[in-house]
Amino acid sequence: MDRALLADLRAALGSDRVRAEPLELHLYGRDAGVDVGEASAVCFPATAEHVVAAVQVAARHDRPFVARGSGTGLAGGATPVGRPVVIVTTHLNRVLEVDEQQRLAWVEPGVLNLDLSRAVRHLGLHYAPDPSSQQACTIGGNIATNAGGPHCLAYGVTAAHVLAVDVVLADGSVAMLGGVTPDQPGYDLRGCFVGSEGTMGLATRIAVRLTANPPEIRTLLLDFTSIDDAAATVSGVIAAGIVPAALEMMDAEITRAVEDFVGAGYPRDAAAVLLIELDGLEHGVEAQVERVRAVGSSHGARTVRVAADEAERALLWKGRKSAFGAIARIAPDYYLHDAVVPRTRLVDVLRQVYAIASEQRLTMMNVFHAGDGNLHPLIVFDGREPGIWARVHAAGDAILQACVAAGGVLSGEHGIGLEKRDAMPLVFEPADLDAQARLRDAFDPSGRANPDKVLPQGSRCGELARIPEGAWV
Repeated sequence: MDRALLADLRAALGSDRVRAEPLELHLYGRDAGVDVGEASAVCFPATAEHVVAAVQVAARHDRPFVARGSGTGLAGGATPVGRPVVIVTTHLNRVLEVDEQQRLAWVEPGVLNLDLSRAVRHLGLHYAPDPSSQQACTIGGNIATNAGGPHCLAYGVTAAHVLAVDVVLADGSVAMLGGVTPDQPGYDLRGCFVGSEGTMGLATRIAVRLTANPPEIRTLLLDFTSIDDAAATVSGVIAAGIVPAALEMMDAEITRAVEDFVGAGYPRDAAAVLLIELDGLEHGVEAQVERVRAVGSSHGARTVRVAADEAERALLWKGRKSAFGAIARIAPDYYLHDAVVPRTRLVDVLRQVYAIASEQRLTMMNVFHAGDGNLHPLIVFDGREPGIWARVHAAGDAILQACVAAGGVLSGEHGIGLEKRDAMPLVFEPADLDAQARLRDAFDPSGRANPDKVLPQGSRCGELARIPEGAWV
């Protein structure tokens, strides 16, 4: 235990806001992914000034720091590496200001995603990004990973909704990136920060764009006897010129698990289901419903169910957003991947995913944002089984390679973190990694902000000449 570090943190924040007991260090040693680390201390700042003080203390002791929200991240982005100071932002949870006319809100990073939409619902507004964990995940964490969600197909991921960010840099100085006025001059440093996974500093105040609630919403559930037909319907809907607000796919295994868990009315005998949401003006939405119905029928949809009211719509979405909770009825552990492939390659990559699961003797379920090709293969297992972790990691690596080989990328919204850090050379050349490392160094020359995440060791100045022998091949 570093007593001098703890003493300085407690003097700066108050003794009740700094923890170093074994239980706290254990609880904050990981996020919702599979990687585990060790913190030297855990801080719970209540103000932006507390955050500055914690970062400054870490700098004086030459100790790294890691920002953490609710810990719902799945790529190890908030896992402490190198015994850092973990700065938990969940007490910074205020909606500071709402400008109804400009349709923007200033919030602290610990505000829960869904709570922001609830706070502005009476104004006919909402915050569009909606990760499946939106009841628990924070705006700050969403910014770190550039989170998406089902409705990012039409509305875009987090970066499209963040206007400005107050950032505490690694030396304890504060900078505002971006701004609320149109066409900000200079470089888009806000855009660099969103998705940087805490490696460029820590957000304390955020201006986000609010979106008007659509006048009409229709949610459809289509079921199929073939996953190929469901995937073909996804392409058919887009080819018909329709961009749904959301277009989600679930395979047979996860559909049954969800139905057993929620009772949303999903057909338990379907090979795949699509959940499609359309919004806009009433007559336009009704016309799109009929076009989607026709596309689905032409590709073998057994039924096309349109939610009759808000209660039924909410139940259908409860099923989709409860998918990861539903698998707890099947096995105690899961490993969820996140990669993106072209829509035209969905069927081919899904076949490879199932083959990988069979080869590794694993139970695999698939639930994903089909509209933008963001796959979420879900490996369900019991971590107590001897040798199971090696098979799980081997399957995860093989899935990533299959997605990249199909023209895809490593992450659609979960981030790189620790999980996919060493896979970055699959996508980026040494010169690309060097450019990213130089950008990171411009924000944090000390390397103390969430070290050893995103970029593999040796990324700077072309040091990473090739993939290490035996890795990712």
